[in-house]
Amino acid sequence: MMKTIPLGKSGLQVPAIAVGCMRIGEMPAEKLAEQIRWYLEHGLNFFDHADIYGGGRCEENFRDAFRQTGFDREQVIIQSKCGIRQGFYDFSKEYILSSVDGILQRLGTDYLDVLVLHRPDALMEPEEVAEAFDRLEQSGKVRHFGVSNHRPAQIELLQKYLHQKLSVNQMQLSIPCSSMISAGMEANMMTDGAVDRDGSVLDYCRLHDITIQTWSPFQYGFFEGVFVGNREKFPELNQVLDELSEKYGATPTGIATAWILRHPAKMQMVAGTTNLGRMAEIVRGSEITLERADWYKLYLSAGHILP
Repeated sequence: MMKTIPLGKSGLQVPAIAVGCMRIGEMPAEKLAEQIRWYLEHGLNFFDHADIYGGGRCEENFRDAFRQTGFDREQVIIQSKCGIRQGFYDFSKEYILSSVDGILQRLGTDYLDVLVLHRPDALMEPEEVAEAFDRLEQSGKVRHFGVSNHRPAQIELLQKYLHQKLSVNQMQLSIPCSSMISAGMEANMMTDGAVDRDGSVLDYCRLHDITIQTWSPFQYGFFEGVFVGNREKFPELNQVLDELSEKYGATPTGIATAWILRHPAKMQMVAGTTNLGRMAEIVRGSEITLERADWYKLYLSAGHILP
């Protein structure tokens, strides 16, 4: 069975793997319906959307495909994100409310389980966000709320005005891109890894029971490419991935999955592949608990240090 974790303080128990829906916009609805059935049969009932994915087409395609599956709306957990517009970000009350109406229409549902604010808006007026969240909750359109790519102080500022507890913070994390971990490991050192890029967001979220959802778990840089199998740029990391694949009976993708889920923060990994074979590797990885020494071996092989 797929391992589940609590989603912040929402009361929801969710799979440790979320299905990322950024790449489903052009997939034939019949094929997508088959994939959704496979996901649900394997305990993957959490689907992560955003209103900008495919310009809304991904949500529409999910709606059309889900209607073909025979499953009920209550059997899935649907999350979507809003706030990114063409050339700017917008957390105004009017835009949040209109965005959610559009999301619900495209998804063909009456409610979202989780609404996430996609990226910090420098012009955010938290009082307006609070008004929007209250209206969405009272109308039944959104049940739980979260943020993405937010620093602790930004969350604190927003939470000051909210009646709802933020349940998630979606952040980039992979073995090579793990500054939220290295900043704590290399504290008070004159090293690159000691640079605090996020305000100790990992510790903050753990202290406040906010679930970190990890995006781009197999990428390095900002969408620069996949590190698994990239032996030219990450030779040592891929060698260790191969070694541990044999040890644990999984693929390198599965081991990279296990590395994220081994962290005691109980993160939820967002997997955006549309390849069911690769998703099966990810599911297998979620079943593995890496030994402490192996977790550190992967961390070091990606170029991090232990002081």
